[in-house]
Amino acid sequence: MPDRAGRAVSRLPCVPGRIYLLTGEDRMSTSSPALHGSAQSELNREARIGGHGTCVARDIPQIDLSDYDSRKSVITDALWDAATQVGFFQVINHGIDPADVDAAFAAAGRFFDLPMDEKTHYARRPGSNVGWEYRAQVRPSTGTPDNKESYQITLSQMGSDIWPDESVLPGFQARMRRFEHQNWELGMKILSCFALRLGFDADFFTHNHDPASAGYQSTLRLIHYMSMENAKDEDFEFWRAGAHSDFDCLTLLHQRPGQGGLQVCPGKDADTTLAWTDVPPVAGAVTCNIGDMLMRWSDDRLKSTLHRVRMPRRDEYLGPRLSLPFFCQANRDAVIQGPQKKYAPITARDYLDERIRANYGSRT
Repeated sequence: MPDRAGRAVSRLPCVPGRIYLLTGEDRMSTSSPALHGSAQSELNREARIGGHGTCVARDIPQIDLSDYDSRKSVITDALWDAATQVGFFQVINHGIDPADVDAAFAAAGRFFDLPMDEKTHYARRPGSNVGWEYRAQVRPSTGTPDNKESYQITLSQMGSDIWPDESVLPGFQARMRRFEHQNWELGMKILSCFALRLGFDADFFTHNHDPASAGYQSTLRLIHYMSMENAKDEDFEFWRAGAHSDFDCLTLLHQRPGQGGLQVCPGKDADTTLAWTDVPPVAGAVTCNIGDMLMRWSDDRLKSTLHRVRMPRRDEYLGPRLSLPFFCQANRDAVIQGPQKKYAPITARDYLDERIRANYGSRT
């Protein structure tokens, strides 16, 4: 069956997931105070996309970032085409050593292997985006908690009480700081290309994601989706992570080969076909998607990417799934407004505070 662009696509059955759609009144009751403007419209959009939908096979662009400085114009064209025509992409030869990726996954695994009562010492602070949470994130698309636990690292907000002590996890903080910086460098390379195509200076987004600023809020997240090896049949009816778009400018996602489940729906298709594509983990590749913040900053020229993590089938790998996303989120005092001024200016602080409040509800 052809898609809207005339390409041949195969339609596949999507894995079921139980859906609980909240009414508008119910959604508003989970956040205080009430949301306004674009944040509420984005959440309303998410609440409409919680169904199974259909699945289609799409080509996933892989963009080679090698020789970045000398090939930047070519890379910029490839990134722009992938982001606007397909809606998501993977980058290879990106400069992050595979050994460092492996070490980061190993450190994340050691953290999640800690006893529950130990992890509670590093619990997420109300109103913040740092620390550990367990099944706390409720997606507007499903109304049920994601079946995961996570640990957020936002360097400007990390206190000694949030980092595990060296006696508990030796080398953990140093490893994660290194990995966070490597991802920041990669994210800024990609965002520099988008800045040029949008008519900004090449360093526009780099200045607005300055790690030296007290308002720095880019976030490295460690995610553990719990094992389904001993799960009951009814447990498979939920989602590991319900359908959503990210709050940020750009997300870089590291996955482990063999631990699949990620599905995406390009933003350009979200209001029409709402068809999902599986994105299997590829060794050495980083999967990238545009977030809501960059969509607004680009005057909607770049569309944010809907994605979700489905439950495995009984005949698939049922063990735990780890993923390491890095969210390029502008500094709190950055003013978000596109070159065409389609939307009123808003600070990144106000924008993200609204989104975090809506997704964690009373737990903020």
